Amino acid sequence: MSNDGDYVERTTTTEGPTTVRREEVRTTGPAPQRSAAGWWIAAIVAVVAIVGLIFMFNNQNSQDQLQAAKDQGAAEATLNNATATAQAAAANASQAAQTAVDSTTRASQQAAAAASNAANQTAQAAQNSADVAQDAATTEPPPK
Repeated sequence: MSNDGDYVERTTTTEGPTTVRREEVRTTGPAPQRSAAGWWIAAIVAVVAIVGLIFMFNNQNSQDQLQAAKDQGAAEATLNNATATAQAAAANASQAAQTAVDSTTRASQQAAAAASNAANQTAQAAQNSADVAQDAATTEPPPK
């Protein structure tokens, strides 16, 4: 036998009633190298699995947390809807104010035009009255 690192394979055979024992020894070169890489990979996989399990069990949401998240989502949705409604109402109010300004401007212009027209008519009527009075003052009364 060899102790210099050779690979040794032994086969022992026992036969029949007379018990013949035969041993076969074969030397086939250097012993195969065993690698620990498989054990390292298995250890890494086990550590990752343990970390994953710890993460899963520590991050479970309770019913209270789920209900709080649901309530918060509903509150945010309500706030978003209220904001959109307020923005639409503000836009409508702005448009209504602009329409009111335009309407007031037109009404003021029409009132100014009517006042100017009335002043012109009054001035014309005063002029006519003055002309009639002038004619009456310059006209001699008929003889009696």
